[in-house]
Amino acid sequence: MESNGMNGILLIGPTGSGKTPLGQYIEKHGLWGKRCFHFDFGENLRKIPDSSGASFFDERELRIIRNSLETGALLENENFPIAAKVFHLFVKNKKMDADSLVVMNGLPRHVGQADDVDGIVTIRMVVHLECSSETVFRRISSNSGGDRSCREDDDPLAVTRKLEIFNRRTAPVLDHYSGRGVRIARINVTSTINPHQIVEQLELIAL
Repeated sequence: MESNGMNGILLIGPTGSGKTPLGQYIEKHGLWGKRCFHFDFGENLRKIPDSSGASFFDERELRIIRNSLETGALLENENFPIAAKVFHLFVKNKKMDADSLVVMNGLPRHVGQADDVDGIVTIRMVVHLECSSETVFRRISSNSGGDRSCREDDDPLAVTRKLEIFNRRTAPVLDHYSGRGVRIARINVTSTINPHQIVEQLELIAL
């Protein structure tokens, strides 16, 4: 598929690595002089079943969404139209245009989705938040990023499952984009992250 002309950067990292705080900071402060919008796929997906947005999905799609939320299962290739709907609802509600930069967080989650994402947004850079499993558990337990309050999917078993899925399914997305010549910005995450310092690093890299 051909992209619709919208440009984006992709945040990749395991659960708890700080993608959401970084995405929120970029949305607030901008990047490369562009108006930025943080698309947190997981957050937007969690809103669907109990929001007015549910009317845009049929019963089969809503069942798939609920199953993904309850089990942590990824949306596979055949269900990408659901992810695309969630994204287009976000774009519509935010009144984004082609000059905006969208910060993708949680989509794509695997290589099959990466191929489909190319049809809705051109990924110009991947920001890889490198984070060990030990650091992930430490950050989540202390809510280092300030974005984990009342998360029902943060128990140790769920986090372990997410880490396994990330290593097996999501990490290969890095090779997918690297093989296409997309720049990968690697950020080492410790117990705390400073979004301002990360953005300062990114500002030095030409889009």
